[in-house]
Amino acid sequence: MPSVEIRPLRQSDHADWKRLWTDYLTFYKTELPEETYATTWKRLFDPGEYEPNGFIALVDGRAAGLVHYILHRTCWSAKNNCYLQDLYADPDVRGTGVGRRLIEAVYSEADRQGITNVYWMTHETNTTARQLYDRIARRTGFIEYER
Repeated sequence: MPSVEIRPLRQSDHADWKRLWTDYLTFYKTELPEETYATTWKRLFDPGEYEPNGFIALVDGRAAGLVHYILHRTCWSAKNNCYLQDLYADPDVRGTGVGRRLIEAVYSEADRQGITNVYWMTHETNTTARQLYDRIARRTGFIEYER
């Protein structure tokens, strides 16, 4: 059984983070300019309450997964909500619990801050991820629209 460590991103994780996030974007057939990578990396370490945050998964010491999450205000509660924005595990570690552990790290951080609503979305064709999500979360039935 491989050893799995989930921890907050560190400045020294930049190369691993960039590789993992690029693989995530490639999975969704998306490319972003270098400026967006640089801005996102900077924001991940900005101290603002509503800046994005992240965890990295190390499997036997090798970076193999990542998650980004954003805390934001809501009109429905005095407490913030937590939006789990990006979740990725390398294909060779899928099905080993890495994705679950990354989500649970976000859950734990939300709990630490008294936040009860952690939510995310995925594409309807992402059947592998949906198998996990259906076990650890409640599907809301809401449909996303965008401009």
